[in-house]
Amino acid sequence: MKRITFCVLFFCAISISGFSQGKEIIKVETNDLIMIFSASKNENVIFEYWGDKLNDASVFVSKGFRSQPDSNKDSSPQIFPAYGGKLYLNPALRLTYHDGVLTTELEYVGMDKKTLDENRIETVIRLKDKIYPVFVDVHFVAYQKENIICQSVTVINDGKKNVSVENVASSYIPLHAQSYYLTHFHGTWAAEMQLKEEKLTPGVKIIESKKGVRTTQSESPSFLLSLNGPAQENSGEIYAGSLAWSGNFALSFEFDERGMLNILGGMNPFASTYHLLPKQKLQTPEMVLTYSSNGKGQITRNYHDWSRKYALQHGDKIRPIILNSWEGAYFNFDEKTLTDMMDNAAKFGIEMFVLDDGWFGNKYPRNGDNAGLGDWQVNAKKLPHGINYLADYAVAKGLKFGIWIEPEMVNPESDLAKKHPEWVVKSGARDILPMRNQWLLDLSNPLVQDFVFNTFDQVVSMSHNISYIKWDANRHVDNVGSDYLSKENQTHFWYDYVKGLYSVYDRIRAKYPDIEIQLCSSGGGRLDFGALKYHDEFWASDNTSPLNRIFIQYGSNTFFPAIATAAHVSTSPNHQTGQMLPLKFRFDVAMTGRLGMELQPKDIIGDDYEFAKNAIKDYKLIRPIVQFGDLYRLISPYDENGWSSLMYVSKDKKQAAFFAFSLKYHDRTTFFENKLNGLDPTKNYKVTEINIKSGHHSFSNNEKVYNGDYLMKVGLGMNIGNPFDSSVLLIEQQ
Repeated sequence: MKRITFCVLFFCAISISGFSQGKEIIKVETNDLIMIFSASKNENVIFEYWGDKLNDASVFVSKGFRSQPDSNKDSSPQIFPAYGGKLYLNPALRLTYHDGVLTTELEYVGMDKKTLDENRIETVIRLKDKIYPVFVDVHFVAYQKENIICQSVTVINDGKKNVSVENVASSYIPLHAQSYYLTHFHGTWAAEMQLKEEKLTPGVKIIESKKGVRTTQSESPSFLLSLNGPAQENSGEIYAGSLAWSGNFALSFEFDERGMLNILGGMNPFASTYHLLPKQKLQTPEMVLTYSSNGKGQITRNYHDWSRKYALQHGDKIRPIILNSWEGAYFNFDEKTLTDMMDNAAKFGIEMFVLDDGWFGNKYPRNGDNAGLGDWQVNAKKLPHGINYLADYAVAKGLKFGIWIEPEMVNPESDLAKKHPEWVVKSGARDILPMRNQWLLDLSNPLVQDFVFNTFDQVVSMSHNISYIKWDANRHVDNVGSDYLSKENQTHFWYDYVKGLYSVYDRIRAKYPDIEIQLCSSGGGRLDFGALKYHDEFWASDNTSPLNRIFIQYGSNTFFPAIATAAHVSTSPNHQTGQMLPLKFRFDVAMTGRLGMELQPKDIIGDDYEFAKNAIKDYKLIRPIVQFGDLYRLISPYDENGWSSLMYVSKDKKQAAFFAFSLKYHDRTTFFENKLNGLDPTKNYKVTEINIKSGHHSFSNNEKVYNGDYLMKVGLGMNIGNPFDSSVLLIEQQ
């Protein structure tokens, strides 16, 4: 790690034979980054360095000794500090042994390194307690091209007695600098992923969720850590992490008395003691890590490249333009409502129709959110010809067809709740607390896992023309408890629920590798790399207002790519905020992600109709750039000037799509000017304004050719001074 080199107190020339004198240097490398650890048998493994690649790591063989006050114990940071010895920091690991001993002291046993493929190298560093037969394997998978390192930990009980895991992190990162600036994300329903940056002060900053489900709705397990100043877009040292886990999490940033920052990330230890039986192991989720010495823009591009290839389904395939039925129909529809929407969608050039909530339930019909959830049969009154009729109708119109499910949940008013009360999460004899008029099914139970898988299977089997599933999850865990787990293992619920969910996902993807699945949880309530790897896209927020979406998508796209960001044009006034915003502004914001519509298309009439058709056509023109290109953020909406801009650049730098937005009124004495980024400075580019409304151009030099060097050093000006003005430019190499 970049700032831990203070541990090397002196330098002396040393031959390579120093490696054979008891100290081993362990390197975890990507194309541009390196982590370095030093290890000696039966001693601590020391975390020496993480940052840009070094030419020579042999200096770490002669590491100096740094003692604690009033002690001769080396206080150099360990690779994975357990509670024991003279550790006073929050530990990465805390165990309780069968005899009541609360401390653990880990020593180095050995290391294994293997090449998984041409791009991935796995390193496993094995540790063992000095007394008890407990092993801790620290895993690193280094993705060479993407400069991503995924770290996880396995705790192995190799003895004959039980061991209780009180807490175990996925990663530990020690940093040393003059100051630390943390960027984290917070929010609520309809306001997810709001960015907050703060200077850390001595003490401990904890970011955590104990919600069990929808754990990212209010907090996020993703962070940026900038050294010696606030995070900049194109300069400065930034460390980043994102926990791939869909359950409770905790991030700890401990600024200690030595001036070091100790970062822990992993599952939340709240009420989660896990009892390991003899020969049993516990595997943590991965912490997805990266570093940049050139600002947070490169951090984002690392995550996007990695996600498209390794943490997203079908990350190399263009995403379709979708009309989702929810805000256009809600629960109040019949077959004609839906077929009329499909007719109009096809006229606009939309490529998929998705039927949202309200299509199921007979004894307890789903005419609102208070009944029917769990009874996954087609509502015969609303849809007498069934789902297959609708799916076939869509395909005949040139559309693909998708459908909504929420299989983890159940309404009290349902056949399922009355037939299987033992499947519901509940705390003994206490009341089961409803949220959104529904209860949570217990996915720690294999029978419930089977039910959820079978629900997906049966829904998809209703028509061979179903090619998309919107998977929702609309409540938290409260009054936790499981009829399936023993009374001794109730604290296993938080871990076993998520593992049960992932087991269902694995089974679904094994049977349905080609189907598209949207990750939705009241909007952005399950936005993490653990769940995203099973899905094609995510619903960032139920708030479709473009003014709010600019901020929500700015936060979300810091880690998660545009190809996976479902961004829909909705009606005006907006159903969540009541804001009345121009149709062009609504389209331009949605075009920065995976474009869709969330309205009744017959309501778009007159000039707006022609504009919407042309906007969809223009999006198809720039879609490959947006979905596969590199993101360059230019002006943050969090800046106080009231503008926001960004651009996507194709990998070969031959094309770019530029977006600019005015978020407030700018008086006549101010004007918008913006330097671009990511282009080839030696090439010439034609700049063309697209998605133009009523012949009004915001860019006066339309189709003019500029040198890439000029565009990045001087920039372009646009007339977007009024509230909710916006501009989209297509930039093409000549």
